[in-house]
Amino acid sequence: MTDKERLDDMVEYIESLPINTKVIVFEPGSTKTAQMAADQLGVSVGQIAKSILFLAEETPVLVVTSGDAKINTSKIKKQLGIKPKMASKEECIEKTGFPPGGVCPFGLTNVQILLDSSMERFDTVYAAAGTSNTAVPITMAQLAEVTGGKVVDVCKYGKELPNV
Repeated sequence: MTDKERLDDMVEYIESLPINTKVIVFEPGSTKTAQMAADQLGVSVGQIAKSILFLAEETPVLVVTSGDAKINTSKIKKQLGIKPKMASKEECIEKTGFPPGGVCPFGLTNVQILLDSSMERFDTVYAAAGTSNTAVPITMAQLAEVTGGKVVDVCKYGKELPNV
C-alpha cells in the first residue's frame, strides 16, 4: 500500500470517528522526528504522541507516549506480566499496517494499546495518521475513547516533565 492510499484510508476512517478532528498533512520529510513535527505545528515536543510497537511474546502492544518521554520496558513488563521487545520495522508493518514513524493508534485490531499518562498534561496531542508526515490533533479523553487504550505510567524521566 502506498502512503497516499494509506493516508486516504486513514482520513476516511478518522472522519467516521465520533470526534471532531482533521488530519494535518506536512511536506514529505519535514517531520521525520518528534521535534521536527512539533516545530511544524508550533507546539511542544511533548505534544507529539509517538507510537511504538512492542511484542510481549506474540502479543503486539502499542505504547503511545509524549514525544519528550522515554519508554521504560520494566514498567511495561509490570503492566503485562511479560517482558516486551521492540518490534522490528517488518513486524510493525505486519501487526499494525503502518511503518514506524507513522503508526496511527486508531482502528487497530488485535493490538493492545497503552496510553502513557505523560500526555495528560496537554489539552491536545498529535498522533500520526498512518504516515510519517501526518498528524491528528486529539485530546487524551478522545484518544482513550477511539483506541480503547488503557492510561498507564510506562515511561521514565531524567527530570520531572514540564507542565505546559
